[in-house]
This record gives sequence, C-alpha cells and structure tokens, in this order.
Amino acid sequence: MSNTAKEKIEILRNKIREHDYNYYVLANPSINDYDYDKLYKELENLENENPNLISPDSPTQRVGSDLTKVFNSVEHKIPMLSLSNSYSEEELINFDRRVKEGLPSNEVVEYVAELKIDGVSVSLKYENGILKTAATRGDGSTGEEVTANVKTIRSVPLKVNLSNTDNYSLIDFEVRGEIYMEVEAFRKLNEERESEGEKLFANPRNSSAGTIKMQDPKIVAKRPLDIFVYSLLSVNTSFNTQFENLKVLEKLGFKVNSNYNLCNNINEVLQYCNAWETKREKLPYEIDGVVIKVNSIKQQQILGSIAKSPRWAIAYKFKAKQAETSVKEIRWQVGRTGAVTPVAEFEPVLLAGSTISRATLHNIEEIQRKDIRRGDSVLIEKGGDVIPKVVSVILDKRKKNSPLTLPPDKCPVCASPLYKPENEVMIYCENNLCPAKVKGQIQHFAARNAMDIEGLGESLINQFVDLGFLNSYADIYELINHKDRLIEIEKLGEKSVSNLIEAIEKSKEKPFPKVLFALGIRYVGIGAAQKLAEHFESIDNLMKAGIEQIEEVHDIGPSVSASLNSFFSIQKNIQTIDKLKKAGLKFISEKKEKVSNLLDGKTFIITGTLSISREEMKDRIISSGGKVTSSISKNTDYVLVGENPGSKFEKAQKLGVKIISEDEFSKLIEKN
Repeated sequence: MSNTAKEKIEILRNKIREHDYNYYVLANPSINDYDYDKLYKELENLENENPNLISPDSPTQRVGSDLTKVFNSVEHKIPMLSLSNSYSEEELINFDRRVKEGLPSNEVVEYVAELKIDGVSVSLKYENGILKTAATRGDGSTGEEVTANVKTIRSVPLKVNLSNTDNYSLIDFEVRGEIYMEVEAFRKLNEERESEGEKLFANPRNSSAGTIKMQDPKIVAKRPLDIFVYSLLSVNTSFNTQFENLKVLEKLGFKVNSNYNLCNNINEVLQYCNAWETKREKLPYEIDGVVIKVNSIKQQQILGSIAKSPRWAIAYKFKAKQAETSVKEIRWQVGRTGAVTPVAEFEPVLLAGSTISRATLHNIEEIQRKDIRRGDSVLIEKGGDVIPKVVSVILDKRKKNSPLTLPPDKCPVCASPLYKPENEVMIYCENNLCPAKVKGQIQHFAARNAMDIEGLGESLINQFVDLGFLNSYADIYELINHKDRLIEIEKLGEKSVSNLIEAIEKSKEKPFPKVLFALGIRYVGIGAAQKLAEHFESIDNLMKAGIEQIEEVHDIGPSVSASLNSFFSIQKNIQTIDKLKKAGLKFISEKKEKVSNLLDGKTFIITGTLSISREEMKDRIISSGGKVTSSISKNTDYVLVGENPGSKFEKAQKLGVKIISEDEFSKLIEKN
C-alpha cells in the first residue's frame, strides 16, 4: 500500500461525493455520465487493488450484496412523534390559539410551514459524520433497521463534511426525513413491472414503503427512491429555531425541500396552505398537506407533547383529490364471511398518483342511497388519499331509461341461495364450500396480522384451492405432505416450496389470541380475540361458554356472542379446530407474568390520553394483580386519568370513585 493510492482514493471519493450532491440533491449535474462513470471505475479499481482501504462511507459501498433476512428492532431514544391532523382553516386558527395559550402572555409566535411529503418516515444516525444506521418510524418508539437499503439512495450522504458547520460542534447526530418516489419515476417503474407481467404498485407511497423493506439491496438500488430531510437532532448542539435547523441540514449536504417558508403569523400560514393546495399537481412528487411547526425551539419545549403528538406542530391535510369517470359495470364479489359486496368497475382514470379502475360500493343500501347505475358518470375521490370511493352521480349525464341496480338473488360464484339477516344491510352466501369464501378465509388466516405465513399470498392461495390442495385453512398444515407435487407447479420450485413450508411451521408459534383471530369468526377482530383469550384462557373454555358468559367479558356485546355461539355450533368448524390442534397450533393462553400482588382485587378504568399506550398501561396494572374494565360503577376502585379525559371522568366524580393521575399511579407502583 502506498500513500499515493490512499490519497488518490480519498480525492476520488470526494469528487464523486461532490458530483452526487450536485446531481441528486441540487439537480444540477456538473459532469456528464461518461466522465462520472470513469471516475467511479477508477475508484473501484483502486479499492480492489487495495481492499484494506475500503471503508463503509465509500461511494462504491452503497449497494451491499448480503440479503437482509431479519430487520432488527431499533429503539428511538427520542420518539418519532406523529402529528395531529387538521382539515380546515378554523382548526388551524384553533391550533394557533392553543399555542398562544400554552406560552407566556404576549410572546410573539412564528411558524415554519413545510410541504408534507407523502412518503415513508426514516431516521438516519451519523457518527463522526458517517452514516451508521437507518431505521423506519415503526410505532414511534421502535422501528426496524433498514440501513443497507437506505444506503442505496443516492441523495442520502454516506459521509458529511462537518467543517461546513464548525459553529455547531456536531459529532454524533440524527437526521429525520421522508423517503418518497417521484410520480414520473413511479409511472415508469409500473410500466416495467407491467411489461414483465408483475403486479403493479398502487401508488408512489406504497411502492416506497414496500421497497425500503425488501431483502435484497441490489433490487432496492434499481428502484427510484429519494429523500427529503426535515430535522436534525444532536445532544451536543441546540438550535434556536426550526428555520435554523433546516439551514444547517442544507449546509451539511442533505436534501431539504426548498419550499419551506417562515411565517410571521397564522394568516401567513393559511396563505401558504391555500397556495400549495391549488398548485400541488405541478410538483414532481406527491404531497398530501402542509406541516406547520412553531419556529422557536424554546417555545416548542415549553409547549411539550401530548401522548404521541407534539403540541407545537400540526399537519394540515388537503382535501381529497377528485376525478370524473364512468361506471362500466357493477359486479358482486363474495368475501370470506360469505358477504356479497358490490364493486364498481370504472373507465380507468388517474387520481392522486395512481390509476383507478374499481371501487367498492359497500352494500345495496349505499347503491340505492346514491342511486348508482351501470353507465353512470360519477365523481370519485380517494378517502385519505388512499381508498377510492364514489362521491356522487352526475345526473345530468345519465342516459334515459337507465335501469336501477338490483341485488343478486343467488351467489355470483357458486349459484347458492343468498340470505339477508334481520337488521343488517349485507346479503350472504350460505354455502360454506363456496370457493370464494374458502379462498377469503385462507387469505385472512395467513395474513400478517393473523398467522403471518410469509409467501402464502392471494395468487398462491387461489392456485392451491383451484388445484385441490386447500379446502380450508386447516389444510395449510398438510401442505408438507404434498411437497413433491408442489415443487412441480410452474414458478414455484424447490426453494420457494421449502421457504413456504418453513413459514408454515413458524406460524405454529403464534399465541392463542392470534390463532383465535385467524379463525375468521364474524365480528371477532384482533381486540375482541385478545379480550376473549385473556378471559377464557383456552379455546375449550370459550367453546363451552354460553352467550351470557361471553357477554360478561368487557366490551364484548351480543353480535360477538351470537357469532361465536353460531360458529361453535357447526360441527365442521369443531373438526377444523381439532385438525389445527393436532397440527400444533396454540389454543391456550400464555399467562402474563405477575410481578406483584400490590393491586390484587383492584379494578381500574383508564380515560384520557397517557404518555404511553393504553395497552402498555393495562399490562402494568395486570402485572401488579389489578384488572382493567371499560364500564365504570361504584365498585370501581380507581379511575386513571390522562389528558383530555372523557365522560368517565365526570361519572367518577359523581360516584365518588378515587381518581388518580399517571404520576400518582407510578408512585403507587414504586411503593412496591
């Protein structure tokens, strides 16, 4: 190794970093592609000749070769808070009032308004100016490490020049931003996927979220991801304002959205919001609103946070985008419960970054209320810029003698009779062997929030049902017996089948509440399954319980109890549960470890917003021997009150129930 090689490598790296910054951050390239490739190749050759000089921050190390099998958890020492949303000028004015009420009187309040990029939040941690880890937001407290994938984004600097910010003494710091994909780049990506026969992405945000969690960085590197950063955090440095924070990020070489604006008052904020709502379509990327932050960091600290949202910031959400199209057809689909749902098929139309060709019409009463008919011109929008829906029919454009839309009289899949329960708007297929019901039940069972069987997606489930391998979700655990035949299926192969069998085996570790939810019992959602599993402790106890016993569980009502009673009365369902038991699934609750008997026999009500999640607080109470209920009575021992409590707080006062704050509860526990 010679000093000359080392010096050459460092010179080349600095040149390439400068060109990357000019191209990917400033969008102002200072070199042509040919000359850039020559520099890159020269660096690559020198590093290959001197492998001991290769460092993680080198431009050649952006794309790793190792697959990421597991995305490790990363704790956010400073939580990545979510923002409260506002949808009107009045709500922004109320936000301004609350800010001023929370500060010393007569203090001047400035705001920084920034475009709300419709992307995926990420945290980047730097040590001595070198990128060390990148993590997703997750639940705000804990995210997942995606460093290898984020390094492939060219606008993310692997190394920053700290000398540009000597005044701030930056050493180790964290940067937060939003990963996104430009609309045109997204369109081209979908064109490529369509030409290769692959499933299309719904919109730029979804494609960004899916890409950042891919296992292979080489594939991620081929996707057109980009980033805008909006916050710099450092224990060594304090900023006076958010405006100053953004300026320092720019000096460090990060890509900051240049459309931010310092506003002297809320009226200027409103002008900014209104201006960008009218011209957002002209941007090359998608935004869904504006983020408004109190500019003064000192004022931010005074205002503080409530639960998972800061009091000093708010998101102003733009009105949903709308488009006009026509209804080509109204088709009826059968779901896992047998519910027959109408779906409108449209002339494809571009709306909010994606092409919309269909939307659910929910039920026959919704169709009748809006009087939607085949051939109608309709106005559609995306609820929350995500789910398309029909807003209204353009009656002036309706054809004469257009026939009313009527519900089907038999199942559109298996031609079985349909029935409509009393007091319900939905109609149902009665045939438990209806292929559409079977496929839907298996999809629900294998879904991520249920048994989480990776690789067993919709297309594979459809194929397995059609080929006769799956007649119910219990058959999933017998697929291992058909391994040789599965390998012969086109596009599967031995590796894919082995991975699937492994994922199926792994699903047997899921706890009882997940298994209960996965059974797909009508009205038994994730929350209800958790409560029922905790109360009855096993499937056998639940199956023996009568309707009255089930309704004794807090928050479990007549619809759930009747559905459970009906489900367990069907012999086929009992046989399916027996098969799942034999396969090794967990139908008994794992009892939470009891830390102490301090709260034995004590009943708690929780109301208002706490500094931690309600589930976490509930776990603390239960682990100390207490019980959490939802209905307050004179027999309730404590009402634990957070910020902005509801009517239970007032009822507790009337009943004379002891009211304690979160701090008082903590002191009560600490006594133990």
